[in-house]
Amino acid sequence: MIPWLEAARPDVLCMQELKTEEKTFPLEAFTAIGYQSVHVCQKTYNGVAILSRTPITDVRYGLDDGEDDPQARLVAGTVGGIRVITAYVPNGQAVGSDKYQYKLRWLERLRKHLDTHYQPGDPLLLCGDFNVAPEERDVYDPVSWANETLFHVDARQALEQVRTWGLVDTFRMHHQEAGVYSWWDYRMLAFPKGRGLRIDHLFASEPLARRCSAAWIDREARKGKQPSDHAPCFAQFD
Repeated sequence: MIPWLEAARPDVLCMQELKTEEKTFPLEAFTAIGYQSVHVCQKTYNGVAILSRTPITDVRYGLDDGEDDPQARLVAGTVGGIRVITAYVPNGQAVGSDKYQYKLRWLERLRKHLDTHYQPGDPLLLCGDFNVAPEERDVYDPVSWANETLFHVDARQALEQVRTWGLVDTFRMHHQEAGVYSWWDYRMLAFPKGRGLRIDHLFASEPLARRCSAAWIDREARKGKQPSDHAPCFAQFD
């Protein structure tokens, strides 16, 4: 992680699924290479963080909707006048399960969170692991994935409801081709066979999207020993 971060040097990095506790979060290592952090940790699963090379202000945790939800899935902060939100949307486990219903409900709550706390005219970036591929071109085999939690029509519609708040898919601003993915299952040699899905997204409000000059996915970072099953996604704003 640290070598990649030192090489890539993004101004802001949003992380999801930290799978660590507060006492083991590598805060000092990030500070040593020039990043400050806001984060919420959770043992075994979940956890989200924002790293920035400049100050992070007005930090808020969670969906702030009064619901009793102990899962650490969202943190927001302001960096250079831009509201940055990092989200880790539930996987859902299996269509029809309680965990899948929680996923759909969480996306509904996320849309209400945007409605309550922000305006579409605000410079806002919502990014993270959404565990949803929006379109057929984002899935290597749409037919076989149609009844899975990452591509089921209900999950796609729930994500679209979030996007219609006033968000632009920065990757699709610059790339229309199919077959570009951000996640590959560890099983069955999915990565070398190109069997992936694009489930990680950087959604910008329209005022911020107008400043987006490039977007890409760093597939090379998925290679090597013991990599993440996700590849880093980037958006550049001028």
